[in-house]
Amino acid sequence: MIEYIKGELTELTPAMAVVECSGVGYGISISLNTYSAIQGKKEVKLFIYEAIREDAHILYGFSNKQERELFLLLISVSGIGGNTARMILSALTPSELCNVISSGNDKLLKTVKGIGLKTAQRIIVDLKDKIGLIGIETGPLSAGSSTSAAIQYSEVYEEAVAALTMLGFAQAPSQKVVSSILKEAPDTPVEKVIKMALKVL
Repeated sequence: MIEYIKGELTELTPAMAVVECSGVGYGISISLNTYSAIQGKKEVKLFIYEAIREDAHILYGFSNKQERELFLLLISVSGIGGNTARMILSALTPSELCNVISSGNDKLLKTVKGIGLKTAQRIIVDLKDKIGLIGIETGPLSAGSSTSAAIQYSEVYEEAVAALTMLGFAQAPSQKVVSSILKEAPDTPVEKVIKMALKVL
């Protein structure tokens, strides 16, 4: 079992990080929260969950143990797989997710792509008593954190569309949604663009 991978961050997109460790480059699936946490760093340490299936061997990486704990709780819920759990952790920060679950806010949880009302309710029922054990502070829900560095429109557009297609959305609608978001607010950072797009697609 891999506990964590520490090394040089050689490639980074909002959905994937490549970390080189002892000459081996590991392709690691990440959430937007982890993307925000490691953006701009040369050396990173990602806590790992290995999903070993007959047809694939996937590494999911997290910038801290608490996000990994949340991921493990999410995939313990019937009907929630690794990609859906990552989608939830991309749409909400760990503290927002804990807040949503502890307050029973199934309407907000239902806005995440791939989560219907029954699944949202199942997540809340299954995890309500467990999230307190992780020790994540449940602050007020924010509209999403913005990065101070102004990123060029084209870069944000390309990264957001690439991330959405990697998450399983068709390219044409992804391009349309990202384009409309950036027309209204051209300075929006890429992780926020993707969060907004996830609620529309």
